Amino acid sequence: MARTGPLAGTRYQLRDGVTRVGRSAESDVIVHGPNTATVSGAHLEIECRSGVWSVRDMGSTNGTFVDGQRVTEAELTAASVIRLGSDGPEFGFSTEDAPADVALDSTLVIPDGVALTTPQPKSPSTVDAHERFLRAAVRRARLARMQGLEGQTITVMRDMLHRALKRDSRRWRKIVWTLAAALALTSAVGGWKILRLRAENVDIDRKIHDVEARLDKTQDEPETERLISQLTVYESEAQMLRSNLLYRMTGAPPESFVMQEIRALMVEFGAEVYSVPPDFVDQVNAHIQRYLGPDRPNMTRALREAKGQIAAMQRILVEEKLPPDFAYVPVVESTLSLTQSSAAGAAGPWQLTASTARSLGLRVDKAVDERRDLRKSTRAAANYLRDLLVDFGTGSSVMLALAAYNLGPTRMKQVVMRSVKDPFKQRNFWYLYRARALPPETREFVPKVFAVIIIGRNPQRYGF
Repeated sequence: MARTGPLAGTRYQLRDGVTRVGRSAESDVIVHGPNTATVSGAHLEIECRSGVWSVRDMGSTNGTFVDGQRVTEAELTAASVIRLGSDGPEFGFSTEDAPADVALDSTLVIPDGVALTTPQPKSPSTVDAHERFLRAAVRRARLARMQGLEGQTITVMRDMLHRALKRDSRRWRKIVWTLAAALALTSAVGGWKILRLRAENVDIDRKIHDVEARLDKTQDEPETERLISQLTVYESEAQMLRSNLLYRMTGAPPESFVMQEIRALMVEFGAEVYSVPPDFVDQVNAHIQRYLGPDRPNMTRALREAKGQIAAMQRILVEEKLPPDFAYVPVVESTLSLTQSSAAGAAGPWQLTASTARSLGLRVDKAVDERRDLRKSTRAAANYLRDLLVDFGTGSSVMLALAAYNLGPTRMKQVVMRSVKDPFKQRNFWYLYRARALPPETREFVPKVFAVIIIGRNPQRYGF
C-alpha cells in the first residue's frame, strides 16, 4: 500500500513470482509523481519464496530502506515499511490474502501504478456469477477511461482472463473465450494506436533534432531566440504525446547508458527537459573518455584512495540537505587534493578563495588555512552552495548553482543580465546554455561534473 504521495492509500496486489517496482515503464508497479526523484528506473524487486516474502534492491541510486534501515536484501514482515530513497515514497507491506472468488470491489493493479476499484452492486445475489465477472471487467475498463487512463482496457481484459483461467468449472469456458476474443480485438486496436503515436513521436523528434542542429550553428541572437521558442513548442508537444498512457505502456525508445544517467541526474537536480542539447551530451561523453584515458590516474586516486573522503563529504552534504553527488565537485576542482592551490589563490579540495572562505567562517591566515581541512571546508562549501541555490532558486536551480560555483555569483549575475533581459530566462540553465550566455569555461564545467558523477556512481562499469 502506498503511504505517501498522491496515491496514498492505494493498494497493490502482489502476484505470484517477482514484482518489480520503479520509474520505468517496464516495472510492474510504476512509481511516478512530484515526490519520486529518489526512485530509480528499476528500483527494487519483491518476491515470495517458500512462503517467505523478501525485498531486493536492484542497484538503485538512492537505496532501498526497510523499517528505516538501508538494505540490499531483506525479509518482509506484515508490518514492514519500504521506502524508495532516504526521503522518497513509502509503501506499507501486508500479507492479507485475497478472497478466493472474484469480488467486485477487489483492487486491480495496472501498469501505471494506479489501483482502480469497482463499486459493489446493490443486489449481487440476483446476478449470475459469470455475468457479474464480465460486468466487473467492463466497469473497470470504463472507470479507467473516465479517469483518463486510456489504453488500460488491454490490461483489464488480460487480468480478468488470467483470473478466469484459474476456474475449473465448465461454465467458465465461455467467459474465457469471450475475454480472449475481446483481448485480441482490443490488442489490435491498441496496436494501431501505438503505431500512430510512435509515428507522431518520430516526427516531433526529427523536428527537435533539426532545431537543435541549427541552434548549434547559429550566432545570430534573434535567430537563437526564435529557435529556442520553436524548440519549446516541440518539446511541449512531445511531452503531451509521451504522457499518453498507451504510449508509456510500450516503453520509451532505447537510449545510451550515459543519456539515461544524464536524465536521472536532471530529475534529481530539478532540471528535467525532454531534449538535452547534443553539445552537452557530447561534452559529458568526451570528459568521461578523458577520465578513462589521460586523467585516469587522478580518477583512480579519487575513487579508490580517496573513497573515504568522498563518503565523508557526502555525509556532510546530506546533513546540510544538499545533493550528496555534490561531493564530486572537488574531484573536478582539485582531484581531491588538500594542498592544491590555483594561480588565482584558490586552495583546498573545494578551491575556495581566501575572501570567500573567510566570509563562510573559515580561518585563513599565515598560521592556519582551514580551506585545507576536508570537513570544515566541506561544511563551508555546503553553506556556499546553499546560498547559490537561494540566489538562483527557480527552474533548474541546481544546474545554475553549479555554474555559479565555477564562475562566481557576482560574475554569473553580470553575465546573465548582460546577455538575457528576461528575468525568467535568466534562471533557466538550459536556455542560458543554448543561447551561449555562459562563458565557455562554465559551459564546460557542468558537463565535466556530470561526467565525474556518472563515473562515481558506476565505478565498476568504468573499471574503478
